[in-house]
Amino acid sequence: MDDKYYIELKEKALKVEIYDRTKDYAKDKNKVSAYFEMGELLSKAGKEYGKNVINNYSKKLMVEVGKKYNYRTLYRMRKFYEIFSNGKLTTMWSKLSWSHYREVLSLKNINEIIYYLNECENKNLTQRQLHELIKHGSYNRLSYETKTKLLESKVLKVDD
Repeated sequence: MDDKYYIELKEKALKVEIYDRTKDYAKDKNKVSAYFEMGELLSKAGKEYGKNVINNYSKKLMVEVGKKYNYRTLYRMRKFYEIFSNGKLTTMWSKLSWSHYREVLSLKNINEIIYYLNECENKNLTQRQLHELIKHGSYNRLSYETKTKLLESKVLKVDD
């Protein structure tokens, strides 16, 4: 099953692995950007080859590139792309690390994800601080009125 999406996905994964071994401030920005592109490939491949493509690709990548390219990681890449592909949040996704995104991508509610990412950006939160904020349910403790105001002020709104 060496289709065009898998070959390109593998090439990007190998580049991330090589770049990851360098000592450079920009390496996490490179990882976020590469994972976004890989998410796009996974999204396109899924439309062409079906839902099981992530499972198939992850099995091959884990053997050929490394164990961190498991199903969960590839699923997060695709979800990351699908959330941020509209272009409205591009400036946000380029400011945070992959660790930040990994924390929020398990959440189901898009407004909740955007809320936590905005909190990271506005308060310059580390990944651990974000984890604690999510763990304590900061978003869920907001009143309905506050959530409505955030939506109206477009703080949580994904589209303009």
